[in-house]
Amino acid sequence: QVQLVESGGGLVQAGGSLRLSCAASVNIFSINVMGWYRQAPGKQRELVASITSSGSTNYADSVKGRFTISRDSARNTVYLQMNSLKPEDTAVYYCHVLRRWTDYWAQGTQVTVSS
Repeated sequence: QVQLVESGGGLVQAGGSLRLSCAASVNIFSINVMGWYRQAPGKQRELVASITSSGSTNYADSVKGRFTISRDSARNTVYLQMNSLKPEDTAVYYCHVLRRWTDYWAQGTQVTVSS
């Protein structure tokens, strides 16, 4: 079982920055993939960024060059640094973990970008 605790959402103006954090209750090197998804009202949940246990990263085209996923193994935490935020980035952001072929989700944190 993996518990995930998110933090860092909020309201920001367009062009601003936010950093999301997701702390896992297990050693992150035992996790196959950690990532962030988001879901806007009326839309499907979509992958934003992910990082594998080997450190390989993957980003949605819409956030490339603006968002950066990283991890701190000492804190078992993954981060999503979001820069140059746009109103279309407004969504609930969910931390996701794939570990031993089981999916785990955090509770979600609201990110709102005003124009």
